[in-house]
Parts: sequence; C-alpha cells; structure tokens
Amino acid sequence: MKSNYLLPHKYKTMGWVLFVIGLLSGSVLFFNGYDSSFLNVKVLTIYYEPIFSESSGFFKIVDNTITDELVSLLIIIGGLLVGFSKEKVEDEFIYKLRKDSLVWAILFNYFILIAAILLVYELTFFHVLVFNMFTPLVFFIIRFNFLKHKANSHDE
Repeated sequence: MKSNYLLPHKYKTMGWVLFVIGLLSGSVLFFNGYDSSFLNVKVLTIYYEPIFSESSGFFKIVDNTITDELVSLLIIIGGLLVGFSKEKVEDEFIYKLRKDSLVWAILFNYFILIAAILLVYELTFFHVLVFNMFTPLVFFIIRFNFLKHKANSHDE
C-alpha cells in the first residue's frame, strides 16, 4: 500500500535516538522541578506576560532558559520520526496496525484528559496539560510497537 505521508525508513533510528534522549532529559527536568539555569539566552517572544512584572507586550526580547523548549522539540521531532517513518516492510497489515494504533492512542489520550479535567486541579492540572503535548505521540508509538511485536511473535 502506498502511503505518501510516511518518511523513509532511514529516519527511524535517528528518531529513536532523539525520542529517547528527549524522554530521559524531560524526566530529569520534571523531577528537578523544571529548575535549570542551563542555556539561559535572550529569545524573541511573540507575546510576553511575566508573573511579577508590568512589562507585558508583543514581540519582546526576553531572557529565558531554553532547556525545556529543546527537550520538547527532541521528544516531538523524535516521536514523529519514529511514528511516521516506514517500516522495512510496509504492507497493508502494517498500514492497518498504524491506523488502528493512532485511533486508539487519540481516544485513550482524550479519555485520560477527560478524567484529569474532572479529577485533577491547580498546578497538577498544568502538569497534565504539559504532558498532554506528548502523550498522544507516546501512546501511539507504544501501541503500534506493541501490536507489531505481538503480530511478529504470532508469526514465529
């Protein structure tokens, strides 16, 4: 089956490297309370509204630690490369596994988000929203690889 939206298989390994580095770095950042003075630089922001200052506005240059942004990009770009690179053998069965895994991941993610909306509050809910940037992709990758592994173990 021809899938125009998939990347060549050669990007999958690079995707796994970026994805794992991003997940490990993100875990370290999370468990340190996002406290990192590493890579503090001046950046352009579209809109800036600081918590304890009156200097909000559009298109400002501000000091920011870009560690969390870089980690987020590693997770997202790595996850997209892993999830949407072709398999060595890309046939209709793999296409169906990929499609079913994607649908399952989106539904599962939003069921969890609905539960969090009803049961989680304050700053903890903010953490849920931050994680929710990554969970659809993570759930998809886990589900797709689980089903692929399960299918391969039945074939042997």
